[in-house]
Amino acid sequence: MKLTISNLSKTYKNGVKAIDNVSLEISSGMFGLLGPNGAGKSSLMRTIATLQSPDSGEIYMDDMNIHENEMEFRKRLGYLPQEFGVYGKMSAEALLQYFATLKGVSTKAERDAIVKSALEVTNLYEVRKKDVAKYSGGMKQRFGIAQLLLNDPKLIVVDEPTAGLDPTERQRFLNVLREIGTNNIVIFSTHIVDDVKELCTDMAILNGGRILSHQTPKEAVKTLEGKIWKKIIERDNLETEEAKYNVISSNFNDDNTVNIRVLNDSNPGDGFKPVEANLEDVYFTTLSQEQTAEV
Repeated sequence: MKLTISNLSKTYKNGVKAIDNVSLEISSGMFGLLGPNGAGKSSLMRTIATLQSPDSGEIYMDDMNIHENEMEFRKRLGYLPQEFGVYGKMSAEALLQYFATLKGVSTKAERDAIVKSALEVTNLYEVRKKDVAKYSGGMKQRFGIAQLLLNDPKLIVVDEPTAGLDPTERQRFLNVLREIGTNNIVIFSTHIVDDVKELCTDMAILNGGRILSHQTPKEAVKTLEGKIWKKIIERDNLETEEAKYNVISSNFNDDNTVNIRVLNDSNPGDGFKPVEANLEDVYFTTLSQEQTAEV
């Protein structure tokens, strides 16, 4: 199973080019689409979900052009947007029964079985009688996964699902995605590097509507081996260090010092020490190189 995106572009009426000639091949497993807010991730997700049409380019699910066969494609699609509404006074079980009916699950026995399975996978079975409107943010997100599982989708698209979740709920949600991502294509858009690091076997970095990098997380980190250096400096010296070195990230400490990480092919000296590269280094380096190229 493969999703192929070819030369996809989309410009809105206000002149914003949200998707700029994007091409990607995505196979089964967890695929992370990583980028800052406003990078074009949601626009790409909405286009893949056939909620909007591109100005140019094509998307194929195996041999099917999805925008020429939208209704057939949607039978294979599960989509969780950034925000979704729920009925105020319906339990999770009742609401999933209703959604299953809308999705064409005709017999009660079938609906009972698929609803029970979705509730169990998302760890909501014990609270199935509770009104969804009274769920916590993380529980609502897991309910969103439950409803998209009702039609046994082959492609699952989730857009910024962990934004705003507390650490415990975020981990529960990631565990659910990890479980369902084994035999399906799951496209997971986020601006949180740790989400991709924990979940994804493949990833792309997107900004300004363009794909800046497409590698597995391991491949991406390997490109920076031996090139990341760290030093602790006084906070007042940050601007000076940024002018001298290619500082890709900085973290402030409680004692008025700053940890800086720089990208350099060899040790810059001046107190820098080598450190292992990580996915956050890849992300910041990629964005930094893009900004440098535009200057």
